[in-house]
Amino acid sequence: MEAEIVVPDEVPVMTLPNVAFFPQALLPLHIFEPRYRHMLRDVLASNRIFAIAGLDLRQLGQSENPEPPHRIAGLGIIRACQKKDNGTSNLLLQGLCRAEIDSIVSDEPYRRIRIRALSSQPGASLDENERLRAELARLIKIKLKLAATQASDLTRFLKTVADPEAFVDIAAFSLCENPALKQKLLETLDVHRRFQLFNRELRRDIEQIKLRRKLQGGLADEHIADN
Repeated sequence: MEAEIVVPDEVPVMTLPNVAFFPQALLPLHIFEPRYRHMLRDVLASNRIFAIAGLDLRQLGQSENPEPPHRIAGLGIIRACQKKDNGTSNLLLQGLCRAEIDSIVSDEPYRRIRIRALSSQPGASLDENERLRAELARLIKIKLKLAATQASDLTRFLKTVADPEAFVDIAAFSLCENPALKQKLLETLDVHRRFQLFNRELRRDIEQIKLRRKLQGGLADEHIADN
């Protein structure tokens, strides 16, 4: 049995654009920048834990911080790492929990932040969240079918995820195409509300796909200009 993982108060962090990292999610990363190569060496020699924060584009250029992070980040642990001959590395990071960034401790040789681990609240009864889980699964199936996307390993895996919170987090990380909403879902600690937000977005996506299909008049996407 794996020992319980202790979440530290201070961790290294990578700040990346258009990335929201969720608990339970698996994030492949290619480490090539010198600062992150240094970070990786230190992390592998300690607890294998670091954070992924989204770059807050709203604050970009409005503060002295050249890489302003969103307030809520994802904490992860390295599950696999392969170093290449040229010094770069490929790794797989598994999400542990949400974390609030209290402060930036330092930026050299890489950024370190002080964090507070966050826990979710159900927001509704288990039966209600199970109902929304089933509804989300149905909406995902409809959207993939309308978009003519084949069922992937992910969608097959989601069928095995019984826990509502884990289901919505993995689905949001993998299938949400709206970066702003994705970050909002990461910041939403109420699981019931998280389902409501994502389900609403998928319904909107489905209606847009249906409308586009109707306007195309049966033409393939590459021939839409002929309509």
